[in-house]
Amino acid sequence: MLSKKLSFFLLLAPFVASAPAGSLEQRQGIDTSTHCGQWDTILAGQYTLFLDQWGKDNANSGQSCANFVSLSGTNVAWKNSWTWSGGNGVKSYTNVNLNANLNRQLSNVNRIPASWSWSQSTQGSIVSNVAYDLFTSSRSGGSNENEIMVWLANFNAGPISFNWGADGKPIPVASNLSIAGHSWNLYIGSNGANQVYSFLPTSGTVGNFNGDLNLFLRYLTQNQGLSTSQFLTTVQGGTEATSGTATITSSTFSVSIA
Repeated sequence: MLSKKLSFFLLLAPFVASAPAGSLEQRQGIDTSTHCGQWDTILAGQYTLFLDQWGKDNANSGQSCANFVSLSGTNVAWKNSWTWSGGNGVKSYTNVNLNANLNRQLSNVNRIPASWSWSQSTQGSIVSNVAYDLFTSSRSGGSNENEIMVWLANFNAGPISFNWGADGKPIPVASNLSIAGHSWNLYIGSNGANQVYSFLPTSGTVGNFNGDLNLFLRYLTQNQGLSTSQFLTTVQGGTEATSGTATITSSTFSVSIA
């Protein structure tokens, strides 16, 4: 005769097997409350939402607030509202950071499939960007040495660059690069700690990105001297905000490393 516990399990099994996709995730839940702390972090699946307001003290006033909206598999929806006034430089980089399969040498990274659909509302003029941000190091888990940015939008901001024209605009080291279904200009410079490679759209914004971020790394290793022995330590996407007021809504955000 079956024990009571086993009988209960067999009675429950059909219900569990027929439960709709995502129901377990819904029972577990994620933190969808709004966070505004300077260094707040929120976990959801394989991601961390960072309230990285590292330049906050340079502003006369303002803050950045963000929250997760939903999580389905590896796809997360999230929102960030920010307002900054006064001061110089970037005030915040609110971002979603990948926590899985990092610290692999670039030679051992096959793909970094990523998708990001976002929209933004603003009040008046703003200075910001929307970008993926990747870092590499010469050792696993080591200090950042190279920063690779893939800008999906540039709102009156500008990339770090060694080369500048007489008009005060940065000069790309390569133009009209066809990578991951879009056209980009590449700028190279230094932030004082890292060599910075910035891919910017040749025109307009990329509100829907669906491609392989590893293609940008391969371009750099094949054409710009980035070593394939470097370790990929960070993969994240978010918005660098300098001044103004805006809300960015990401309905789809997914990234992984294969």
